[in-house]
Amino acid sequence: MLKRVKELREQIRYHNYRYYVLADPIISDGEYDALLRELRQLETQYPELVSPDSPTQRAGAPPAAEFPRVEHPAPILSLDNAAAGDDVRAWRERIAKLLPPNTPLGFVAEPKIDGLTVVLHYREGLFTLGATRGDGVAGEEITANLRTLRQLPLRIPPHPDGPLPPPYLVVRGEAFMTVADFERFNQQQEEKTFANPRNAAAGSLRQLDSRITARRPLSLFCYAVVYWEGEPAPPATQWETLQYLQALGFPVAEASRRFDDLEGAIRYSEAWGEKRDALPYEADGMVIKVDELRVAEELGTVGRAPRGAIAFKFPAREATTRLLDIRVNVGRIGTLTPYAVLEPISIGGVTVRRATLHNFPYIAERDIRVGDRVVVKRAGDVIPQIVGPVKDVRSGDERPYEPPTHCPVCGEPADSAPEEVARYCVNAACPAQLVRRIGHFASRGAMDITTLGEKTAIQLVEEGLVQDVADLYRLQAEDLVDLEGFAEKKAANLVDGIAASREQPFSRVLTGLGIRHVGATVAELLARHFGSLDALAAATEDELADVAGVGPRIAEAVVEWFRRPRHRQIVEKLRQAGVRLVQETEEARPQPLAGLAFVITGTLSRPREDVAAWIEARGGKVTGSVSAKTDYLVIGENPGGTKYRKAAALGVAMIDEARLQELTAATTKGEQQLRLPLE
Repeated sequence: MLKRVKELREQIRYHNYRYYVLADPIISDGEYDALLRELRQLETQYPELVSPDSPTQRAGAPPAAEFPRVEHPAPILSLDNAAAGDDVRAWRERIAKLLPPNTPLGFVAEPKIDGLTVVLHYREGLFTLGATRGDGVAGEEITANLRTLRQLPLRIPPHPDGPLPPPYLVVRGEAFMTVADFERFNQQQEEKTFANPRNAAAGSLRQLDSRITARRPLSLFCYAVVYWEGEPAPPATQWETLQYLQALGFPVAEASRRFDDLEGAIRYSEAWGEKRDALPYEADGMVIKVDELRVAEELGTVGRAPRGAIAFKFPAREATTRLLDIRVNVGRIGTLTPYAVLEPISIGGVTVRRATLHNFPYIAERDIRVGDRVVVKRAGDVIPQIVGPVKDVRSGDERPYEPPTHCPVCGEPADSAPEEVARYCVNAACPAQLVRRIGHFASRGAMDITTLGEKTAIQLVEEGLVQDVADLYRLQAEDLVDLEGFAEKKAANLVDGIAASREQPFSRVLTGLGIRHVGATVAELLARHFGSLDALAAATEDELADVAGVGPRIAEAVVEWFRRPRHRQIVEKLRQAGVRLVQETEEARPQPLAGLAFVITGTLSRPREDVAAWIEARGGKVTGSVSAKTDYLVIGENPGGTKYRKAAALGVAMIDEARLQELTAATTKGEQQLRLPLE
């Protein structure tokens, strides 16, 4: 009986491969159903023969309580965009400067499918784990949901003659709904319908009950190897990777092509842009990749994007509708930004009611009037914006727009800086501006006060408890317990979170102040160069502009910010509150972890990058994967299994945050090679 069960599984896997991957079935649907029916009957009769990779195990499992966090074995990167062929050529010129002269390059063009990125783990050919992309470092585990996708092989290879996979393989793909499946699915929905196929796919894969996912018409394409461990050797090119994945049983987009030169890839992508509706799925562009994987790896990354690939985006979809009104939003640094209120219109499956107008000169240059019929496009198929009016259909009732002379929230005068198109509310205590300033100050990239969200910021402003960000440090638990939604514990958590932020480095404080044009990168440059807020406040425009990466526009904004008495009062209040306004220099700080290599896994009390920065500031080195050179694995909650198992196999010491603090104290006393015991 076991032999027959194995035969049936192998036959069904092979026919799935023929149908979903090769699109070339060799048996009828009735014959396929008969095989599946026989297998299901045998497994019902002999339940001890059921295995996780059986084709019958796609119906879904009972509901899960939550999605566990899964750490990816390598970063799941995003892509930089190109809007035209010249942008792609400019990309080619940029990467050419990083390579030896006359390095031969081939290119692969693949459809950029509008779906949900998934990461698939296989051990010894068996599908064991699946996750979403998340933030690129870690995502949500959705293994049970992914098992329901018929295109996803539960075991590889799909037939005995297929190539062997390595012992551990991680593949990247895109889950989606075809346009036809989406339309049928939405028609069948009695209540909630989805705006577009991407939302439908994402919503389907994030069901806690995978039995619901099993009823959704999801599809899958795979296109990259994220991680490879063991023999045989991985493919050397992207084109070979696609062929290898298909041979293993993974579905691959048929529209993918390889080219010996970039111009061929550009022409091919442009052609698909003109006939995008011929694709059976939604795609917002083509991805052009350097074919040679070794070269692509050597090119490295910039930010969170690989240099060896670029997304050639299709032209955004457009539609026309009526402009009902022009309103103004007040940003966190007082920027007045106009936006359009529209008669609702569907663009690419999304209902658009508002759209950006960029700035006031933009409205004037295009003579956009209230009441106009306007052309609306979704920039990047995401952000709606007004292209311009359809002047030929004007009735004469349209009203020209006059930019505001005062802030629409607080009524204070609106100002504009020389050579800038933006207008600003000059009132630092403007309620709209203050809420956003507090939100920015508390954000993860600034002071990282996780207990202070937007709703709480609104309450604090409306109740008059804070007039600026420095007032946060004067809050006491008794000030908060009477607010709606607060109790003693929540009040104490907020006060404790604010108090803990006093220890954030000076560069983060500077980021949190919200000075125009001063984000995290510029703040780090200024903090390192000037060393303290007092020195920065005393700097002239020329001194600021001389800092590499700063320039005259930022210099002017910094000087202007410190010139205002109200802002100097905020600085003084922060000083009195004990917030760090001086840069800690690496030379002045002890280096107790010098010569030690660390790897971090799991959820810690602070963002992982903060813990890594803390270790590196004390001389340690932080890497992304465990090796024989790793001294310590720092473990938080829900640690990644791969790093844990490899550390255990290599005998690497495992410590938590408390032990990390102890290690720092011990090595400061000269015991730098102290090895804490394994957990």
